Amino acid sequence: MMKIGICLPYMQSGISRQDFKDWCHIIDQGPFYSLSCGERITGYSYEMRNILAFAAAKTERVKIIPALYVLPMHSAVQAAKEIATLDILSEGRVMLTVGVGGREKDYQALDASFKNRFQRMDDQIATMKKIWRGERLDGLEEIGPTPIQAGGPAILVGAMGPKSINRVSKWADGLYSFAMDGNADLIKHFFDSADSAWQVSGREHKPYRMAGFWYSLSNNSKTALGNYVFDYLKTFGEKDARDIANTMTMHDPSAIKDGLDAIEALGCDEIQLVPATADISEVDRLANLIAGR
Repeated sequence: MMKIGICLPYMQSGISRQDFKDWCHIIDQGPFYSLSCGERITGYSYEMRNILAFAAAKTERVKIIPALYVLPMHSAVQAAKEIATLDILSEGRVMLTVGVGGREKDYQALDASFKNRFQRMDDQIATMKKIWRGERLDGLEEIGPTPIQAGGPAILVGAMGPKSINRVSKWADGLYSFAMDGNADLIKHFFDSADSAWQVSGREHKPYRMAGFWYSLSNNSKTALGNYVFDYLKTFGEKDARDIANTMTMHDPSAIKDGLDAIEALGCDEIQLVPATADISEVDRLANLIAGR
């Protein structure tokens, strides 16, 4: 059976400590398997690492997933330390999702280079795994802490293009395939590409299959989802963002159920559902919908 996770809200103003507490409480009661949070720098957003550390402290059961950590914007050593610490705070509940992102402005805001980011991520993963194994980097003393999970948490990659999927197949544990509108055909394309790439790379195990899509079950859910999608994509062009926003359908319970069924039929291991608002109804109603499937 496909496991279902949910992304905590992090892109709306006015989210309070109590809001995060309420979301974590409902999520940890089930039927969710995991919670996640994404990373944005520019635009109004809350900081991913602090949110997930808070969630680790306020939950006992669910997996904690950075989804995704835009690794080339950061130091590999700092990232390894942060993720190992989160693994300890959660008592080994972390699964990591990384990617290169597509927002050059986020890189600029952090004084990070947008160039060669794919190769940098490959190199960073090697460094992080070395640190998690307790090995020393050249000229440095040991860098801790040691994660609960031996060798560090499993690592999935948010990759879409064939070249990207091929290169990460050499070291990743799985693929995070996100279809904004929940299109099962697109997710199948990503999964098939990953299966082929993992086989070519001689991997012993098939890639872990994670999917995701945007949804809303709040009041005025159609408008809320459209506004969220437009706001998320407008940096790439307002006309295209509005056109894409107008195609969203995962604001209806029946559409969400059908989407989950179609993606589960692909052999998906886990899915992350990303809410359009921070309203508690998003998680409460989704929990009821999942329980009734």
